[in-house]
Amino acid sequence: MRNCWQCLKIPPMPETELKELSAPINVDPEIEEMFRAGLHLGYSRTRRHPKMKPYIFGLRNNIEVFDLEKVREKLREAEEFLKQLASERGIILIVGSKPSAAPLVEKAGEELGMPYSVRRWPGGFLTNFASLKKRVEHLEDLKEKKSSGELAKYTKKEQLVLGDEIIRLERKFYGLTSLKKLPDVMLIIDPGEEKTATTEARKIGLKTVGIMNLDCDPGFVSYPIPANDSAHSSIKYVLDRLVAAYKSGAQIAPELAEKKESETKKEKDA
Repeated sequence: MRNCWQCLKIPPMPETELKELSAPINVDPEIEEMFRAGLHLGYSRTRRHPKMKPYIFGLRNNIEVFDLEKVREKLREAEEFLKQLASERGIILIVGSKPSAAPLVEKAGEELGMPYSVRRWPGGFLTNFASLKKRVEHLEDLKEKKSSGELAKYTKKEQLVLGDEIIRLERKFYGLTSLKKLPDVMLIIDPGEEKTATTEARKIGLKTVGIMNLDCDPGFVSYPIPANDSAHSSIKYVLDRLVAAYKSGAQIAPELAEKKESETKKEKDA
């Protein structure tokens, strides 16, 4: 694998100069890991959103690259936020339908036991949640009747119609059926790509965390993480860290709940 300097197209130093170096160059392991995952890779300058300028390190081969120190800073902010959310038993909805993101989003959702959306966003799912929740409940009812054999009382044509409805609703609400109430936070891979979902989250005042490349507006989400949002390795690196942060916060949730209960009891006794 090529090293960081080769990827940035910096010419190698002459052998004579290398020998004169008295100490090796120290590279921050975390920054190097982010670099190898490809978090720094952006787009051409013409695609950059004006508000993304502060996160730019420079231009390499007509491609703007992120300042990984600033990327790390925003990533850590998002991690701390998710830790706090998990400690309060908050629900996170993960959204990402791009081919490079969908398998990772589904894996993260399953790992955390949280709802996720990896297909076309069902319009109005958040802004018209009460109505769409009924459709989800209808789907669950149909599936239960099918598994219990209750649909056998219908004619063959009616069974086919109901079977098609189950397939259609499962496709529409894939990954979202476990969501019984509005989530506390939405985690989005590429808010520009998932504009409908992000807009709905903003309309209902939902806090958002977004992994976004240079073409996105960082002010569109509550906790922006400027990074490559297309490469599998980059998305995986960021999602893995965010999942780990949520798990870390979830571990102290029982302790905080017990402490809160104890304080409430003391107030009542007083």
